Amino acid sequence: MVMNNTMSRIVLVAWFLVLLAFSSQAMLDGTPGNRTGDHSTSFSLTAKSGYALTPDGDSVLFWGLAEETKPVQYPAPTLIINQGDQVSVALTNQLDAPVSLVFPGQDNVTATSVYGPSANGLVTLEATSVGSVVKYSFQASNPGTYLYYSGTNQALQIEMGLVGAIIVRPTDMMGMVMEMQAYNTPDTMFDHEYLFLETEMDVRIHDDIDFGQMNQVDLTNYFPSNWFLNGRCAPDTMAEAFAPNLPNQPYNCMPMMHPGETILLRIISAGKDVHPFHIHANNGWVIAKDGKLLASGPDTGADLAYSVFTIQSIPGETVDVLFTWTGEKLGWDIYGHKPGDPLEKNEYAPDHGKPIPIVLPENQDMKMGEMWSGSPFLGAQGTLLPGDGALNVSGGYYYMWHSHTEKEMVNYDIFPGGMMTMLLILPWDVPIM
Repeated sequence: MVMNNTMSRIVLVAWFLVLLAFSSQAMLDGTPGNRTGDHSTSFSLTAKSGYALTPDGDSVLFWGLAEETKPVQYPAPTLIINQGDQVSVALTNQLDAPVSLVFPGQDNVTATSVYGPSANGLVTLEATSVGSVVKYSFQASNPGTYLYYSGTNQALQIEMGLVGAIIVRPTDMMGMVMEMQAYNTPDTMFDHEYLFLETEMDVRIHDDIDFGQMNQVDLTNYFPSNWFLNGRCAPDTMAEAFAPNLPNQPYNCMPMMHPGETILLRIISAGKDVHPFHIHANNGWVIAKDGKLLASGPDTGADLAYSVFTIQSIPGETVDVLFTWTGEKLGWDIYGHKPGDPLEKNEYAPDHGKPIPIVLPENQDMKMGEMWSGSPFLGAQGTLLPGDGALNVSGGYYYMWHSHTEKEMVNYDIFPGGMMTMLLILPWDVPIM
C-alpha cells in the first residue's frame, strides 16, 4: 500500500477537527429507536453493503446495518434503550447472503419470520434472501453495555461489519431513566460517557468479496491490517462525529473532560483479537463486565471494582470503566498559581502554588508538536515558533489512548493510526456540551 500524498494534510485537518468537537454532544451518539410507549421501543434495520474509508487512502467494502432511510454504518447503529423496555428489531436483508441477529445478555429473545417463530436466547432466524424480513424482540431487563451481531456465519459476517453496541440505561423504582449513571448504584455516576467499540479488518477478505471472489475467502489465514475504534482509524477517530467526508462511519471516539469530572468508558471487544487498551494520565476503575456490575451483593455498589492502566477485554466482552483526573500528586501546580492565589475548581490543593521542579528549555531548543499550546499550564498559552503548534487554542492537556499491541497503531503499516485516540482535558471555561 502506497501512502496517499495528501496524508500529512489529512492528519492536520483531522487534528484541527478536534477543535470543532468542543461543541459536540458529550452523550453517546446512537439511536433511541421509535418509542411507542413508556416501556416499548422499536428499530428498523437493513443489512446492506457500503464502503469504509481509511486514512491511508483506501476504500474498503463492508456489510453493515442502516437505520430506516439513513446511510449504512460501520459499525452498526448503537441502540440506546432503557431498562425494562420491550424492544423489537425488524431486520431487512439487502445482501446476497443470509443474515440474522443475536442479542447476548438480553432476556426472552424471540424471532419471527414467514417460516415461524424461534426462541431461547441465541437461537435465531435468518433473513435468507434479498427483501426478506425477520422480526426480533427481547426484554432489556438489566442496564449495561452489550453487543449485538449477526448470528449467521459469524467468523465472516462480524469481520464484514455486522456488529454493533447496545446501551441499556438504568431506571429507578419509579421507572425514571438515570441517564448519568451506568448502573443502579450511585457509585456508577459519570459526567460524560464514550464508546470504544474495537474491531479489526483483514482487507484481503473484503477485497475478495468486493471483486466477486467469495470462493477465495480464507478465514484460516486471517491477518488484520487495519484497526478501528467506533468504525474509524486514527486520526479520523478524533474528527467530528457525523463528518460529511465519512458518510458510512458516523461515530467518532474523542474523550473529553474537565479536571475532577468522571467519564465512563464503554469498551467493547467486537473482533477476533484481544486489544489491550492503554489509558494515559491516570488509572481507570473497571466497574462492570458484560453488563454485570462487579459487586459482592445486591446493595454493595461496585465494591469489587479494580484499578487498571491497560484495559483487557477478550473478544465478545464488554467492559465499563470509570476514569477521573485532577493532576493529583504531579508535584507542581498545573495552573501555574503563585502561593496565595485562589484554588481552581477541583484543583489538587496540596500542589497549589508549587513551581515546576525542573528548568524548562528555551523555545529554540524544543521541537513543538501541533498540540503544544506554548505553555505547560492548563488553560494557558505561550509563545510558539513560526509554523509550530497552533492547534491547541484552549490550552488543554492531551494524552494518547491506544491499543498496547503496538502494531495496531498503524493504517496498513502507516504510523500513526489504527486503534488510537486522545483524551483531551479542558479548562473549566471551555464547555463540553
